[in-house]
Amino acid sequence: MECIVRWHDGMSFIAETGSGHLVAMDGAPEGGGRDLAPRPMELFLAAAGGCTSYDVVLILRRARQEVTGCEVKLTAERAETDPKVFTHIHFQYSVRGKDLKPDVVERAIKLSAEKYCSASIMLGKTAEITHNWEIVAD
Repeated sequence: MECIVRWHDGMSFIAETGSGHLVAMDGAPEGGGRDLAPRPMELFLAAAGGCTSYDVVLILRRARQEVTGCEVKLTAERAETDPKVFTHIHFQYSVRGKDLKPDVVERAIKLSAEKYCSASIMLGKTAEITHNWEIVAD
């Protein structure tokens, strides 16, 4: 896997991923950015949310659950001094579907958190990770 990140202007950067996709990043105005794109640390959270959502939906589908939606709200705290790593991240899942079995949803989230989601497992090396979940019936 590879990625090239190029400085665009000000404090804006464009990443070109190995699969050929582009991602823009920008800094906050107080840091010289123009607030045109997400901050790099926001992308870490988005990556963890996307990774675990992918896992949960895939696991539920394989378990023949009729999942119709999955939303994960991530709330993070960072260290106050440099390096300002994440110190706590809470994952709040809202899984939508018809006749979803709570034990199967809970197992899917646990498997993602403990085995499959590389992004959140990596972030767990510096941050305390917590989870909660709810099922929303269709």
